[in-house]
Amino acid sequence: MFLIRNLKYKDILDIKKLTIESGNIICLFGASGSGKSTLLKMFNVMLTPDEGEINYKDTAITALDPVQLRKEVVMLGQDPIVFEGTVRDNLLIGLRFSGKNEVEDQQLISLMKKLHLNKELEEDASNLSGGEQQRLAFGRVVLMDATVYLMDEPTSALDQDTETAVMDYFTEFIKKNEKTAIMVTHSKEIADRYSDRMIYMDEILTKAGESYE
Repeated sequence: MFLIRNLKYKDILDIKKLTIESGNIICLFGASGSGKSTLLKMFNVMLTPDEGEINYKDTAITALDPVQLRKEVVMLGQDPIVFEGTVRDNLLIGLRFSGKNEVEDQQLISLMKKLHLNKELEEDASNLSGGEQQRLAFGRVVLMDATVYLMDEPTSALDQDTETAVMDYFTEFIKKNEKTAIMVTHSKEIADRYSDRMIYMDEILTKAGESYE
């Protein structure tokens, strides 16, 4: 799905070759400052490398329309974006961006239950706590029905029980719908439990000039 060749970015990334397969949950694992989030942002051209190339579905990512690419390859950051309006408005805004049909309230309520988000659809989204906002953003990107999900510490504000419930649901969603997820995490436990493959950033950077597949 993604193929990276000879990628360099400042003094942060130096990767000879890296492949990302479709249909899997991939964890980028490593210490702070190891380039995980930087690499993640390159998969939907939020950042571009100084040198090298990234291909998506056999096409150079720089040749693709970034707006269309971001409808297919969506990002969920560590700090959730909450838009002005209600919980419903925030769940549906991703559908409007991606050009998909809106869904019925009952589907939204069902999704919120799976994410342990016990709020009313008409509630002002700005009243939600940090953890609730994170789950709201989770729901928004799931509804977008993208091909690839880029997740940067998506459960950082959740307690352990809620994190487990959310990740169990998300993993089931990815597998059932044959999606791909690339997730940044500091948690070895999360990576071990949910990933099909772990990419150790320290390893691919200390082996600069070698292939990592």
